[in-house]
Amino acid sequence: MSVLDDIVAGVRIDLARRESEVPLADLRAALADVDPPRDPMPHFRGAGSSVIAEVKRRSPSKGDLADIPDPAALATAYARGGAAAISVLTEERRFGGSLADLRAVRAAVDVPLLRKDFIVEPYQVLEARAAGADLVLLIVASLDDDRLRMLHDQARELGLTVLVEVHDEAETERAVDLGAELIGVNARNLKTLAVDPATFGRLAPLVPEDRVKVAESGIGDADDVAAFVAQGARAVLVGEALVRDGDPTGAVAKMTGITR
Repeated sequence: MSVLDDIVAGVRIDLARRESEVPLADLRAALADVDPPRDPMPHFRGAGSSVIAEVKRRSPSKGDLADIPDPAALATAYARGGAAAISVLTEERRFGGSLADLRAVRAAVDVPLLRKDFIVEPYQVLEARAAGADLVLLIVASLDDDRLRMLHDQARELGLTVLVEVHDEAETERAVDLGAELIGVNARNLKTLAVDPATFGRLAPLVPEDRVKVAESGIGDADDVAAFVAQGARAVLVGEALVRDGDPTGAVAKMTGITR
């Protein structure tokens, strides 16, 4: 079993518990009380680099990254720095996140929010929207073509922006064929957790210029952002470097607005 398979197995166990606690009908009813989704794409398509700043306590590869007792305060700091969107890890077992974190951040900031999780079922997409998410992540490696398209279509029907994540050439082709508008190239292989910094430069040319390319993983500072922008990235998703920085506002600001 790969690391990704193991994570998804745990996600399904936790999902079953939440489904037993909150019936689908109640989840659908909750959508009526949520503000309309915020659209991050104009910012992503604008001039200069956009930063998706992540609220991330730990990871399977690095273990504990930061003590984040108040995710809303961290998100507020990111917003002050000019983050185009904020990613909130909601996976419990490996990343120490929760939907409560997402709801707390939603109450604190007005910028678009990404639910960062391993989404494999329609219930999770509804959870994301009900908790105030504006974007959801779909990882191509964890979904077959039919389920990928079904979840992508469901998210779009709810007004959500979909970040479709790829790791290799075959996954990139699937994301492009899907019609994904926002494609994230993750330098970390979720099956092995190995990071290959050359991944973005290898896969970005396979993505049409009318799509928005996002560089993920292996981003430590503004120089890294500049290198990815030079290879075609319009946005970067940064977690570890920001949660470990003593000045998250300043760190986001330094990564924002970089041009070729």
